Amino acid sequence: MKLRPDKDIMNTMRKDPGNWKGLIYFNRKDPRLLVPKLYPSLGWTLNFANPNAYIALGAFIVIIAVIVILA
Repeated sequence: MKLRPDKDIMNTMRKDPGNWKGLIYFNRKDPRLLVPKLYPSLGWTLNFANPNAYIALGAFIVIIAVIVILA
Protein backbone atom coordinates (compact mmCIF):
# COMPACT_ATOMS: atom_id res chain seq x y z
CA MET A 1 0.00 0.00 0.00
CA LYS A 2 1.28 3.45 -0.93
CA LEU A 3 1.38 5.90 1.96
CA ARG A 4 0.97 9.64 1.52
CA PRO A 5 3.93 11.74 2.67
CA ASP A 6 3.14 13.86 5.71
CA LYS A 7 2.41 17.59 5.43
CA ASP A 8 5.95 18.64 6.37
CA ILE A 9 7.46 16.53 3.59
CA MET A 10 4.93 17.80 1.05
CA ASN A 11 5.57 21.39 2.14
CA THR A 12 9.31 20.84 1.74
CA MET A 13 8.78 19.38 -1.75
CA ARG A 14 6.65 22.38 -2.71
CA LYS A 15 9.33 24.83 -1.59
CA ASP A 16 12.13 23.03 -3.48
CA PRO A 17 13.06 25.21 -6.50
CA GLY A 18 14.07 22.07 -8.40
CA ASN A 19 10.39 21.06 -8.59
CA TRP A 20 9.41 24.30 -10.32
CA LYS A 21 9.88 24.90 -14.04
CA GLY A 22 9.11 28.61 -14.13
CA LEU A 23 5.48 28.78 -13.00
CA ILE A 24 4.88 25.05 -13.52
CA TYR A 25 5.14 22.57 -10.64
CA PHE A 26 6.44 19.13 -11.66
CA ASN A 27 7.21 16.56 -8.96
CA ARG A 28 6.64 12.82 -9.52
CA LYS A 29 7.03 12.07 -5.78
CA ASP A 30 4.20 14.44 -4.80
CA PRO A 31 0.83 12.61 -5.05
CA ARG A 32 -1.26 15.81 -4.94
CA LEU A 33 -3.10 17.09 -8.00
CA LEU A 34 -3.44 20.64 -6.67
CA VAL A 35 -0.45 22.21 -4.96
CA PRO A 36 -0.13 25.63 -3.30
CA LYS A 37 2.05 27.90 -5.40
CA LEU A 38 5.56 28.73 -4.24
CA TYR A 39 4.01 31.74 -2.51
CA PRO A 40 0.68 30.33 -1.20
CA SER A 41 -0.99 33.75 -1.17
CA LEU A 42 -0.92 33.56 -5.00
CA GLY A 43 -3.23 30.53 -5.08
CA TRP A 44 -2.89 26.96 -6.32
CA THR A 45 -1.42 25.21 -9.34
CA LEU A 46 -1.53 21.75 -10.87
CA ASN A 47 1.19 19.18 -10.33
CA PHE A 48 1.99 18.43 -13.98
CA ALA A 49 3.80 15.21 -13.02
CA ASN A 50 0.39 13.83 -12.05
CA PRO A 51 -1.39 12.42 -15.15
CA ASN A 52 -4.74 13.60 -13.77
CA ALA A 53 -3.53 17.21 -14.14
CA TYR A 54 -3.85 16.91 -17.92
CA ILE A 55 -7.36 15.49 -17.60
CA ALA A 56 -8.37 18.34 -15.27
CA LEU A 57 -6.80 20.95 -17.57
CA GLY A 58 -8.51 19.45 -20.62
CA ALA A 59 -11.87 19.39 -18.85
CA PHE A 60 -11.45 23.02 -17.84
CA ILE A 61 -10.64 24.03 -21.44
CA VAL A 62 -13.66 22.09 -22.77
CA ILE A 63 -15.97 23.77 -20.23
CA ILE A 64 -14.68 27.24 -21.17
CA ALA A 65 -15.02 26.43 -24.90
CA VAL A 66 -18.63 25.26 -24.43
CA ILE A 67 -19.48 28.41 -22.48
CA VAL A 68 -17.94 30.63 -25.18
CA ILE A 69 -19.70 28.75 -27.99
CA LEU A 70 -23.10 28.83 -26.28
CA ALA A 71 -22.86 32.46 -25.20
